Amino acid sequence: MTFRRTRCAHCRAKFSPERPSQIVHAECAEAYAIAKREKEERAQAKADRMATKVERAETRRRKEAMKSLRELLAEAQTAFNEFIRLRDAGKPCICCGMPFEPMKPGGSMDAGHFRSRSTAPQIRFNEDNVFGQRKNCNRPGGTTYSKFRVGVLARIGPERLEVIETNNGVHKWTHDEVRGIRDSYRAKAKQLKKESAE
Repeated sequence: MTFRRTRCAHCRAKFSPERPSQIVHAECAEAYAIAKREKEERAQAKADRMATKVERAETRRRKEAMKSLRELLAEAQTAFNEFIRLRDAGKPCICCGMPFEPMKPGGSMDAGHFRSRSTAPQIRFNEDNVFGQRKNCNRPGGTTYSKFRVGVLARIGPERLEVIETNNGVHKWTHDEVRGIRDSYRAKAKQLKKESAE
């Protein structure tokens, strides 16, 4: 008994099947089985990769959720400081007016806070409070408050400086707020790096 002609699932040539479930020529059966097994193996490997990716994402999510506020503040400060150094690249030191030495091991620029993080933690992430500063100017005994203030005044003007100097409010940071700051400044730093590479 022969059945209606159909196309071979492997070579696509027309043939007359001998059984109702036959989908390939007898000559193509082995090659078809190998190709089918390889396709299933690729699909399984892809599914395994996706499962691993989902598992890693879940692990990252759990680790992120477990971070303390102190850890998040440290990460946000690192991202913010990197942004400040990139933003102020090419400008002189805010305190002494000297150029930075980019070839120096570890660089020569710090992100220096005009009002320190310990005395004014509420403005630790305020861009008008932090500037590129030579490392030796940022160390104890490196520069005077008056020199720093003159540099800040020249850079941002009297109105914005007054806002920084009179901001004595208290701010209680939240986990989500600090995560947002960290992620925002990571993105801003990435954009500045991209722009400087063009």
